[in-house]
Amino acid sequence: MKRILWTVALAAGLTGPALADTPVARLMDQETRALRAISGDRMASYVARPEIGIEYSRDWLAQQRVGRLDAEARCLAEALYFEARGESVRGQFAVAEVILNRVDSPAFPDTVCGVIHQGTGRKFQCQFTYTCDGHPDTIANQTAFEQVSRVARLMLAGAPRRLTDGATHYHTRAVTPRWSRIYPRTATIGVHHFYRQPTQVSQKN
Repeated sequence: MKRILWTVALAAGLTGPALADTPVARLMDQETRALRAISGDRMASYVARPEIGIEYSRDWLAQQRVGRLDAEARCLAEALYFEARGESVRGQFAVAEVILNRVDSPAFPDTVCGVIHQGTGRKFQCQFTYTCDGHPDTIANQTAFEQVSRVARLMLAGAPRRLTDGATHYHTRAVTPRWSRIYPRTATIGVHHFYRQPTQVSQKN
């Protein structure tokens, strides 16, 4: 990102003092401070993540071995089940991207389970509706759960995140949250619109 911004600035003929007080320079400074706020362990994990090939089809996904789900994979699979089990395979991968993009962001908790359960138990503060809607989290459709479990395992194993362009938020077409008027929309897949929260320095303690 920083390299792209420098290229834009140079192409516009902005250097030295002329670059110091421009939107490009301010955005570069914001991006730099945000990157510095990422812990060493989190950054190392992000950089070292392997990338694997993906086909967004039910037939291909059904051939992938799920194996045993660890705690993080279980959290992700449950979130996909309750948030996106009726979506296409592509739509399920897209929702998983949002959750993992949040894990990588200094603005959110740094674990999958932490991201999913952020705000759970506090009125109007939960990040994912199913964690605070008052309904029991019962997995009744095992076939659907097996599918989203494969999505979860593949994403945690390093599947590419190319569907949502770094999205950190999404909502169904049936609602219009206030933040959707501010955050840039990055994709629309199935019944969901996806958005990326502008980069900012984390205020977490």
